[in-house]
Amino acid sequence: MSLNLIQVILVIFVAFLAGVEGILDEFHFHQPVIACTLIGLVTGQLIPCVILGGSLQMIALGWSNIGAAVAPDAALASIASAIILVLGGQGREGISSAIAIAIPLAVAGLLLTIIARTISTGIVHLMDSAAKEGSFRKIELWQIAGICLQGLRIAIPAALILALGAGPVKALLSAMPDWLTGGLAIGGGMVVAVGYAMVINMMASREVWPFFILGFVLAAVTEITLIGLGAIGVSLALIYLTLSKKGGNGNGGSSSNTGDPVGDLIDKY
Repeated sequence: MSLNLIQVILVIFVAFLAGVEGILDEFHFHQPVIACTLIGLVTGQLIPCVILGGSLQMIALGWSNIGAAVAPDAALASIASAIILVLGGQGREGISSAIAIAIPLAVAGLLLTIIARTISTGIVHLMDSAAKEGSFRKIELWQIAGICLQGLRIAIPAALILALGAGPVKALLSAMPDWLTGGLAIGGGMVVAVGYAMVINMMASREVWPFFILGFVLAAVTEITLIGLGAIGVSLALIYLTLSKKGGNGNGGSSSNTGDPVGDLIDKY
């Protein structure tokens, strides 16, 4: 699939916003489900990109920056894989390959993150010098420059992928043998499962496990619509709140039960 000039500009702009939001974290443009959706919106490939974004979001749920450990770059993975999916012109059939490509791209994005943060260290020293001069305007300009640097961290790779055009990308995807694409699909599915398992491992407790089980069972019933699932979710939430209010008289009269299961767990720790 070929993109016109306006679409190319919009894609680069979305990539820039994703890079900026990776630091600001205000509108969450760097989240895979939003970044891929925006790419699909401006390129006319909304449905495949939404599916890709949802799959990548399940993977990125387990990614987080802890101390000096920097998580893989979800913004670069989302933007680059969405562009490759669009340029490949395979539609939903290319989602598995795009997901598999996104993982090494996310790891490679760590190098760009290190470069951007190293340059930002020099910008901080320039801001310190401007502060000694008492120039608030210079401080603001250098701050904007540092933020824009994060945007260029994603926009430049996106522009390079767009410069290759649809031909080389489509040829690369078409040249992949069936055993490789099948293996990538299985591997991508396993990565999604591992990412979601990491989140469940952090959230799971005796109080919420029944809700997890009910959710997975109900999701397997294809006859229930999203509205029906939403109504069931609201009902379960109301039941949970009602039981929480009555929990103070249970548990054998234990004084540690305040009626809020989540609060009780926090108090125990």
